[in-house]
Amino acid sequence: MTIANPKEVKAFLDKHPEIQFFEIVFTNLAGVPRGKRLRRHEIEAVYENGRFLPGSILVNDITGQDVEATGLVWEDGDADRVARPIAGRITPAPWLGADVAQVPMTMYELNGQPHDLDPRHVLQRVIDRFAADGFVPVVACELEYYLVDARRTANGKIQLPPSPFTGDRATQHQVYGLREVEEASGFLRDLWAAADAMGIPLEGAISEYAPGQLELTLKHHADALRAADDAVLYKRAAKGVALRHGCEATFMAKPFADLAGSGMHLHVSVNDKAGKNIFASDKPEGEPVLAHAVGGMKALLADSMAIYAPNANSYRRFKANSYAPVAPTWGVNNRTVSFRVPAGAPNTRHIEHRVAGADAHPALALAALLAAVHHGISNKVDPGPAVVGDGYAQAEGGEKIPTNWFAATERFAQSAVLKDYLGERFVRMYSIVKQVEQDRFQSMIPDIDYDWYLRAC
Repeated sequence: MTIANPKEVKAFLDKHPEIQFFEIVFTNLAGVPRGKRLRRHEIEAVYENGRFLPGSILVNDITGQDVEATGLVWEDGDADRVARPIAGRITPAPWLGADVAQVPMTMYELNGQPHDLDPRHVLQRVIDRFAADGFVPVVACELEYYLVDARRTANGKIQLPPSPFTGDRATQHQVYGLREVEEASGFLRDLWAAADAMGIPLEGAISEYAPGQLELTLKHHADALRAADDAVLYKRAAKGVALRHGCEATFMAKPFADLAGSGMHLHVSVNDKAGKNIFASDKPEGEPVLAHAVGGMKALLADSMAIYAPNANSYRRFKANSYAPVAPTWGVNNRTVSFRVPAGAPNTRHIEHRVAGADAHPALALAALLAAVHHGISNKVDPGPAVVGDGYAQAEGGEKIPTNWFAATERFAQSAVLKDYLGERFVRMYSIVKQVEQDRFQSMIPDIDYDWYLRAC
């Protein structure tokens, strides 16, 4: 059951007399947590009755502005919906202080129906398609991100943080470098402690392919909804812990023009009713059903780019020879393709989807991915031959990943398959929010316009 039983909060209050404040957290389709901070005496009522929140927050854009074109602001009277606590997710939030806890929420209509614009319910809709066929998707999220100095430079640019040991700022890539992980050890210790307090299965850390860039993996889960919640809450905790260390944890897809972008690699396999991995095989490429899943990923990639790459900055990440994919290709044990079948024991056979940026909403990215997997398996979609060798070189002159924010949103808005899987109204509303964001983005005059055109024109 998704909605928490009121007994859960009573047990939590008895166990944690030190907790005096509760942040109720709802994460809308833009991926930005919103909510309220409540006092201890208020929280039991939230578990009994839910908490009324304005419907407009379902469709706030990335900057927090209303999107009037959705019809959920003035035409709707900005009517309340009811947010309810997610079962099993009330936890301390140690980065906010020893006396603070958080309660993740999910949104419902006043008549008790799951709200179709809540990303969790969008994902559940796709999971239900697997369940109807006797399957359970198994997923994991792997997130890359940068730690940057919380203070900007004198000219407003971002910069890497100084070393807590030497005061110097990193300049070398040092992929898998242990010194770089050690320099972030204070942050990582506090982050792992926060993850443990929240029951989030956060695993080891590596220094990624750029100075200041880290990657941590969340353990795979046979409950895709739980995995999405873990990723959403992990991102929030990383940002909060980083601030306590004088840094910003940024999940921007491409914060530095000359450094690697940050992706969210999604790992997926599918279990049958007996819990057996249907991709498992002694063959490195897996069972034929794995190829069909890849075929679905290729078939729906262009339709889904507005989810995997939701922001203007997202599209700066897709460059050749950057460990970010550039073409809808697949291969075995090959990091130059979009859809990678990793090496490993037969029972661990799965696909790593490498397209989504770290700025994508985890629940929506998983919903789009699982829709593609289900579509491919159901229709036995042929993915074509696997790439062997340099996928970047072989992609030259062929089909590319769509890298136009405006065209991607329009393609998403017209996708009949995604309307079927994610819901027609969700696809329409998400597209409207993104189109309004695009209008607002285009209305701004960036510094580069003056650098290029002020004197030349």
